[in-house]
Amino acid sequence: MRKYDNLVVNSIGKIVPSEVNGKPETPFQGVGKYIPEGRKYGAPISSCTNYPSDGNKLIDSLKESLIRAGLNDGMTISTHHHFRNGDLISNQLFDIAKELRVKDLIWFPSASFECNSYLIKYLEDGTIHHIEGSMNGPLGRFTSQGKMRGLGVLRSHGGRYQSVQDGEVHIDIAVIAAPTADFFGNANGVDGPAACGSLGFALADSQFADKVIVVTDHLVPFPCLPWQIQGNYVDFVVQSDKIGIPEKIISGTTEITKSPDRLFLADLTARFCEKAGIIKDGFSFQSGAGGISLAVSLYFKEIMIKKGIKARFARGGSNKHLVAMLEEGLIDYIIDGQTFDLDGVRSMRENPGHTWSSPFTSYNYHGKGNFAGLVDVVILGATEIDINFNANVVTHSDGYLLHGIGGWQNCLFSKTVILTVPLFRDRIPVIKENVTTICGPGELIDVIVTERGIAINPLRQDLIDLTLNSGLPIVPIQELKNLAEKICGKPNLPNFTNEPVAVVKWVDGTILDTIWQVNESTNFIP
Repeated sequence: MRKYDNLVVNSIGKIVPSEVNGKPETPFQGVGKYIPEGRKYGAPISSCTNYPSDGNKLIDSLKESLIRAGLNDGMTISTHHHFRNGDLISNQLFDIAKELRVKDLIWFPSASFECNSYLIKYLEDGTIHHIEGSMNGPLGRFTSQGKMRGLGVLRSHGGRYQSVQDGEVHIDIAVIAAPTADFFGNANGVDGPAACGSLGFALADSQFADKVIVVTDHLVPFPCLPWQIQGNYVDFVVQSDKIGIPEKIISGTTEITKSPDRLFLADLTARFCEKAGIIKDGFSFQSGAGGISLAVSLYFKEIMIKKGIKARFARGGSNKHLVAMLEEGLIDYIIDGQTFDLDGVRSMRENPGHTWSSPFTSYNYHGKGNFAGLVDVVILGATEIDINFNANVVTHSDGYLLHGIGGWQNCLFSKTVILTVPLFRDRIPVIKENVTTICGPGELIDVIVTERGIAINPLRQDLIDLTLNSGLPIVPIQELKNLAEKICGKPNLPNFTNEPVAVVKWVDGTILDTIWQVNESTNFIP
C-alpha cells in the first residue's frame, strides 16, 4: 500500500501531492497565475549517417522494432487513440513487452478505451507500472480500487502536448499506428483500409520521443501525401496485417442522442445561443463528445438556415452532421482535432475546407496564443457541477474514475462555455454542493443548461442582460440544486481512503485535484 505524506493544499483548497511518481510537482495556483520558465524540451540529435541512405526504414516486425529501439524496464511508451475502441496496436505492443520480460513500463496514451481493459493483466503482473493518460471504464475502476502501483496522471489533450514539450514527460518510444505510410515514415490517417482521419494526437510523440515507430497496414511508395507525420522524425516503419478497426471509431460518446429529453436540452441550448446573440454571421462553435453536445449542432443548423447565415469555422471532433453543414455551405471550414465517424474521415480526405489539427495548434497552453480563445461558443458535458460552477468530467458521484479529460479543459478558454447536463442521472443529482473532483474552475464556465432551467454564472453579467425577458427558463444555480434534491433526495457522498490513486493536471501542468482510492467496504452503491 502506498503512503503519501507529501500532501499540500493548492489555491482552490484541494489537497494534492507535491510529488508524483518520484517527481516534484507544482500545485494549482489559479487560472493564468503559473508562468513557466526555461526552454522547450528537445529530442536527441540524430544523424542521417545512422539511417539507410536509400531512406528505407522498414523493419520486419513490431517486436524487432521495439528491440532495436532499446525497449527496457521503466521506459515511457506512448500510443495514440485515433482508432478509439478499434485500436489494435497498443495492446499488441504490451504483449511483446511481456514476451520480452520487460517490467515497470509507463504507458502514456493520448486516451484509452474499453478495448484497452485487456491491459489490466499487465498492470497486475508488473509489465506496466502506471498510466499517464485517460483511464476509461475498467481501467479507471482498477485505478480507483488502488490496484495500480503508481499514481495515474490525467491531462487534457493540450496538457499532454504541454507536458511533452516542456520536458515534464520524456517519451522513450512512441508507437504510431498509421493507416497509410511510406518506407521513409511519412504517414497519414486519411487513406488506406483503416483510415481514421487525423493523426494529430501523435504529433508531439513523433517530434519529441527518443525513438519513433510507425506501424501501418497500407504501405505506399514514397512520398506518402498528405503527410500528417513527417518521416524525418521516424526511426522505424513496420508493415502489419491490420492496425485498427475504423468502424469502432464511433462510440457512445460520439453518437447524437435519440432521447426526447436530451434533444429538448440540445434545442434549449441552441435557443439560448440565439437569444444571447451568439449565433450570427461568421461565428464559430465547437461541440464536444457526448450525445447532447453533438445534437446542438443540428439545432444550430436550423437557426442558421432560418437566419440565412453561416459560420466561419467549426471545431471538431467531426461527425456526419458537421460534415453535412460544411457540404451545404453553412460552414466555411472544419478545423478537426479528432474524427468521430467515417463521414468525417471521408470529408477530411476529400474536402480542402476540412483540415486536421493537433493539440499544439488548438490547445497547448504554453504556446504563443491560445487557439481555443478564438471560438465563440463551445458546448460540453460534465458528470457533476457544483453551485460555484466548478465541473467534473472524470469521476462519478460514487467516486470511481471512469473517464478522461480529453480536450474539455482546453475548451474552457472559449468565449462562451456552456455545459449541457440533465438535472439528474439514475436518480442522482448532477448539480451538487461540491463536485467529487474539480476538472474545471467555475470562473471559466459560463452557462449550465438543464431540462429544468438555465443557470448563468454571475461573472457573465453580459449574458444575463442579453437574455433578460427572453422567455427562457433562467434561474439561479442554487435553485437547480434544490430542485434536483427535491426530486431525488440529497445524494450520499462517496467514501474514500486516505490514499491518492491519481491526480488531475490543469492545462499549465500544475495539479488541480486528487483522485482518492474508493473505500469499497463502506462506499454507497448508487
